[in-house]
Amino acid sequence: MEKIKNIVLDYGNVIFMIDFVKLKDAFTQLGIENVDAVFGHHGQSALFDNFDKGKIDSTQFREGIRELTQNPALTDAQIDTAWNSLLIGVPQGNHEILVQLKDRYRTFLLSNNNAIHYAYCMNDIHEKYGVADNEGFFEKTYYSHLVGMRKPDAEIFELVMQEQQLDPAETLFIDDSPQHLATAKQLGWHTALCTKEKPLRILLEEFELL
Repeated sequence: MEKIKNIVLDYGNVIFMIDFVKLKDAFTQLGIENVDAVFGHHGQSALFDNFDKGKIDSTQFREGIRELTQNPALTDAQIDTAWNSLLIGVPQGNHEILVQLKDRYRTFLLSNNNAIHYAYCMNDIHEKYGVADNEGFFEKTYYSHLVGMRKPDAEIFELVMQEQQLDPAETLFIDDSPQHLATAKQLGWHTALCTKEKPLRILLEEFELL
């Protein structure tokens, strides 16, 4: 892709691996019935959307989980452990890919995130790789809970585009969610779906960007 000058990357299941099955099991054990109806890869209830957008804080989120489970006795630690159960970690080599990309392109992180997951992820990469956060890997990071918007809403893509003066025709967005890619494509961005079969390195090699 000769025209690509900007690469915008999702975090979960692109750089930092996650497992929704583990979360489903953990939530079921907490007592949440019909987990797929309230939280999932393709949609979720207002509680999770509001947490992703920073409209509620961690304390309010935990209270929401207690309401969902109808179990006011759940401790903060029990809730956080279940909520963080889907977070697996950054595979060896992914940070090196980000360094390579930053040397050649303008790179940005665009992630649906929340205060509890963010704290866990940053602690995890600090313990495993000795880095404090993701700031050094990108020109700028955009986390939904810090900017008050989330994918797949167009406004968060437009924020990145306007702030960074990105030409859509020169911008590639990599994400693991088809609905997020659909919004970016409507705005004129190039898109690529990250999967287990086609992880980040393979995608970039196919696009001849590494």
